[in-house]
Amino acid sequence: MPAARPLWRVFLVFLGPMILANILQSLSGTINSVFVGQMLGTKALAAASSVFPIIFFFISLVIGVGAGASVLIGQAWGAREPHKVKAIAGTALSLGLLLGLAVALLGGTFTEALLRALGTPPDIMPDATGYARTMMLAMPGLLVFILLTQLMRGVGDTLTPLYALTLSTAVACLMTPAFIRGWWGLPQLGVTSAAAASIVAFVCALLFLAWFMRRRSHALAPDLELLRALRPNPRLLRLVLRIGLPTGVQMIVISLAEIVLLWLVNGFGSDATAAYGAVNQVVNYVQFPALSIAITSSILGAQAIGAGRAHTLGAITRTGLKLNLVITGTLVVVGYLFSRHLVAAFVTSAPVVELAQTLLHIMLWGCVVFGLASVLSGVMRASGTVLVPTAISVVCIVLIEVPSAWVLSQHFGLNGVWMAYPITFVSMLVLQAAYYTFVWRKKKIERLV
Repeated sequence: MPAARPLWRVFLVFLGPMILANILQSLSGTINSVFVGQMLGTKALAAASSVFPIIFFFISLVIGVGAGASVLIGQAWGAREPHKVKAIAGTALSLGLLLGLAVALLGGTFTEALLRALGTPPDIMPDATGYARTMMLAMPGLLVFILLTQLMRGVGDTLTPLYALTLSTAVACLMTPAFIRGWWGLPQLGVTSAAAASIVAFVCALLFLAWFMRRRSHALAPDLELLRALRPNPRLLRLVLRIGLPTGVQMIVISLAEIVLLWLVNGFGSDATAAYGAVNQVVNYVQFPALSIAITSSILGAQAIGAGRAHTLGAITRTGLKLNLVITGTLVVVGYLFSRHLVAAFVTSAPVVELAQTLLHIMLWGCVVFGLASVLSGVMRASGTVLVPTAISVVCIVLIEVPSAWVLSQHFGLNGVWMAYPITFVSMLVLQAAYYTFVWRKKKIERLV
């Protein structure tokens, strides 16, 4: 992190490609949803949307590993220790692959039981089952791809993940309609087309990464040193899990809460489920930049700690908070101004468009608050402080979000489910800010590796 440049410029150099990559990642899912909703109908979109919390649950398992490993890699990279970077990456990737294999085996076996437990509407159950089972079986490769892009950010590289996601998005955009219509002799897969296209896309991206990183002599290129490190190192594994496990637990709790909320939504019928999918697509474009700012704050913080510049953590935090207000706030305003057009891109049913627009108006502003809380917890994670920030998030989700969604849905119907989101985000921000200000700032910050 060059000291000569203003910190906000350092942020933007790191943040810009990451936001673009996350937008492309969202765009891939968005375009798939548009193809499914427009070419196959509202019920098909509802079937694909009903699977989202389950997929998110399993992806959460590896996001925690990536969060812990990227902090350690950031500290090792800041200390200029490239061999330690490879050792940490090897431990993380081997663990991610094992998790993916377990998900493929267990998730693929119990797909229909999971969907029935969610209360998936019977009229979309067959399509939802086929889509979900295909995604479960693809999890080993998908989780390794997600994890690898996280690890690259630890060494300050956000451009290579952007290139890979550009390729995967382009492939997915081409293959989804090809599978739907049966172009080029391909089978017509219906709703499962989006899942099949996703698999083709991330396989192409992984092959590209292997070639591109070796050609550029990337710090994490798949060379002999990384292959030898591709096993769990007990000491490094403990450190990765110490930081990553609480983050993974938080992500799992979030996904479980989403499953409960989806269960509530499903009780209002398949139109409500389709609206849920449309709103999630729009909100992703706001929340991903907010999360990118938090990740940037965490990585820059970890690199500063590794380089012996822990005194800059306060400035990193302030810059992250300001950028969240500007970038996320701007996206929220755009979301309100063009809400009808945005949700109409995913659904053709006029009543569902009206419903989704109303739900979006209820919760969209809370994304700014969510981003502020995420920056604070991200900076604290850079130092290895994860238990209390994670506990705050978990408590807010379990004791505020889920109960308030249930209670408010009894009084306000479907709208009440979405009222729970901003209530939870505000609670998180207040508690995270209190811990950051009165406890964490008084701690001595030291390197972990």
